[in-house]
Amino acid sequence: MTEKLSEQYEVIVVGGGAAGLSAALVLGRARRRTLVVDAGEPRNAPAAHMHGFLSRDGMPPTDFLAIGREEIARYGVELVRDRAVDVTKGEEFTVVLAGGRTMRARRLVIATGLRDELPAVPGVAERFGRDVLHCPYCHGWEVRDQAFGVLATTPLSVHQALMVSQWSKDVTLFLHSVAEEELSDDDLRRLAAAGVKVVPGEVAELVVEDDRLTGVRLADGTAQAREVLFVAPHAVPQTGLLERLGAELQETPFGAYPVVDSTGLTSVPGVWAAGNAMGFAEQVVNAAAGGYRAGATINGDLLMNDLDAAP
Repeated sequence: MTEKLSEQYEVIVVGGGAAGLSAALVLGRARRRTLVVDAGEPRNAPAAHMHGFLSRDGMPPTDFLAIGREEIARYGVELVRDRAVDVTKGEEFTVVLAGGRTMRARRLVIATGLRDELPAVPGVAERFGRDVLHCPYCHGWEVRDQAFGVLATTPLSVHQALMVSQWSKDVTLFLHSVAEEELSDDDLRRLAAAGVKVVPGEVAELVVEDDRLTGVRLADGTAQAREVLFVAPHAVPQTGLLERLGAELQETPFGAYPVVDSTGLTSVPGVWAAGNAMGFAEQVVNAAAGGYRAGATINGDLLMNDLDAAP
């Protein structure tokens, strides 16, 4: 039997998105031996472009990540295409990869993000990131003034419908799995004030013609012409590694996320979370900033630790 390879690092970053690469960039520039474990499953992969990142507005997410990988390589940061499947804590952290390799590090950054589960309506998954969208700040400008639909899956979808009305005055809220009586008087008042039309009944499928969304068909067979549909995916935080380490989680309306301080430090000493691994609403620019903050904090933590341990 071949012995598994064991490698030593100062910091292992699990996750090769904006947060993980940003943390690795800071650590590499601080001359820390750093490894990024990248499973290659970025949350924004369905999107053709990302927006709201100063100087990078409109850049394809794949290009953004490719540049980030090139930048960290300049500073000696290593990157492995693999998935971290287990982690344990002793004097150091031991990370086991799906490919069988075992790595050790003094500190960890968990930047594993989250996974979007889309509503099970025919056509939604196929068109997600194109004319089925979830974030008006990410894509609202590009589809401004078109005929919007909003697919309600919880009463919180009312908030989404109100928000997207900033980008179009032709908005229809399809209640789908939400009963009319679940809407509060404030909901109804605000929807009316925003000019949002409310349509009860389950949505059966999307209507697509010539590879573009043209409408929404209800279960009763009627169809409403729409050009864009906003949905609210169910966010599934990728917290498996944090749970294995015993990190404290807190419940939010969008799932359970780790309890962290202002730098991303979790309840487990030596473990930081960054990006969507620490919260639902972290956009690319926020994730990059969080990774930077975590990386700088870790470098200072290691430095002081070593100085205090010096004879």
